[in-house]
Amino acid sequence: MEDTITTTLTDHYDGGGEPEPSDSLRIFGAVYQALREKAGFTQESLAPEIQYSSHYIASVEQGRRLPSKTFVERSEEALDAGGVLRKGAKYLSRRRGFASWFRVWAGLEEQALNLYTYENRLVPGLLQTEAYARTLFTQQVPPLGDEKVEAQWAARSERQHLLRERQTTAYDFVLEEHLLLRRTGGAEVTRGLIDHLLDLMAGLRHVQIQIMPLVRETHAGLAGPMQLLETPEHQWYAYNEGQRGGLFHSDPKELSVLHMRYAKLRSQALTPDDSRSLLEQMRGAL
Repeated sequence: MEDTITTTLTDHYDGGGEPEPSDSLRIFGAVYQALREKAGFTQESLAPEIQYSSHYIASVEQGRRLPSKTFVERSEEALDAGGVLRKGAKYLSRRRGFASWFRVWAGLEEQALNLYTYENRLVPGLLQTEAYARTLFTQQVPPLGDEKVEAQWAARSERQHLLRERQTTAYDFVLEEHLLLRRTGGAEVTRGLIDHLLDLMAGLRHVQIQIMPLVRETHAGLAGPMQLLETPEHQWYAYNEGQRGGLFHSDPKELSVLHMRYAKLRSQALTPDDSRSLLEQMRGAL
C-alpha cells in the first residue's frame, strides 16, 4: 500500500453514494452459508467459535458486508474450509462501483481498535439518523433516483451496527456546533438528530462525542475533516476527504501531524459533559 493514495470519487464517504452489494459478495456469502451448514453450525452457535457476532455472520452471508481478514481466517479453521474462503476472499469487492480507497477503509473500520473523527461539513455517517441521512441523499447533486436512495440508506444503516457490535472499539468524535445550527432537513430532523446523539452519549460508554463551539478563537482543524483509526496490529491509518477527492494516509510522518492536530482539537472542544449540556440547550431551543 502506498503511504499516501490520492483518489477521485463520485461517492462520498458519509454524505452518500453506497451502491448495492456486489455479485462477488453475494456469491461468497452463499458459499460461506453452505460451508457453515455442512459443518453443523447455526449462525448463533458459530459466533463464539470465531468471536464474531451472529449479526456479523448473517451480514456476510447475505452479501451486505465485506468480511475482515481475521473473520476469514477464523472461519477457515472453524469450518474446515480447506482454503476455499481464503481464496475466494481475494476476489471480493465491497460494492459495485466503489473506488479502492473505500474498500480499504471500510475493511479497516470494521476491525478498528480506535476510530477518531473530526467533521465540519456534516454529521458522520455512524452517527446519522435515518431522517438526516435521507435528507443528505435526496439533496445530492446531481440528484439520485429513489432506488439509489434506498440502497444508500440500507448500506448506511448496516454500517451503523458497528457502534453497538464493537463495544471494545473506542469511537471518538469532534463535531462542529454549526452542523446542528444549520438545521439540515428542518427543525424536526435536527431535533431527532440531537436526541440520537444524546442517547449515544448516555448509552454507549465506548462512544465519546465532543462539540467544537461556534466561537473558538484558536482552532487546529481549519484544514478540514479527518479520520484516524488503529488496527488490531496497532497500525494507524488516516483518511481526509474533500469535494471530489480524498487522501488515504499510512505514512508515519503524515499520521504524526494528524494525531497532533486531532489531540489539539480535543483540547479545544467542549468536554463531553459540557457538550451534552450544549446539545440539551440546543434541543430545548428548537
